[in-house]
Amino acid sequence: MNGRSILAWNLRRLRSERGVSQEALAADSEVDRAYVSEIERRRGNATIDLLDRLAVVLEVPLIEFFREPDGKKPKPLPVGRKPRARR
Repeated sequence: MNGRSILAWNLRRLRSERGVSQEALAADSEVDRAYVSEIERRRGNATIDLLDRLAVVLEVPLIEFFREPDGKKPKPLPVGRKPRARR
């Protein structure tokens, strides 16, 4: 695996483990949701500043993005929006 693949794998793994949507992660780290998606699909080239912000939001040390994957595929999050509370 190359560096971009390792970063993509770990970003998705960490986000999935914490139950954070791409949209929520993007909003909290002040980046466009489409760019988070690009990083997870190995198309985006994240700066160290962006990785710092993502790590803060996910509450992990920066080095977590560069750990060798253990081979377990991250579980997908439920799709769709959460239902609105009834009034």
